[in-house]
Amino acid sequence: MKLRDLAKGSSVFLGVIVAGYLSTTYVDQRFATQVNTTGSPAPTSNPAPSACIDEDGSWKNWPWPNVPTLSPKCR
Repeated sequence: MKLRDLAKGSSVFLGVIVAGYLSTTYVDQRFATQVNTTGSPAPTSNPAPSACIDEDGSWKNWPWPNVPTLSPKCR
């Protein structure tokens, strides 16, 4: 192995680590619940409706094409 090959491999390895860290930071900021200064989650104005199965077997309150398994029946 030449020093040049070691430098290439190390730079790729370092690039993967940096990309993983940056993506983790982005996901944490984008999808984490907001916490106020007291440490408790921020109150929301309206609770989001949960996905459920209607009497005819159709899905309610689920905008995506994939559906969660074992969802409860709608009340």
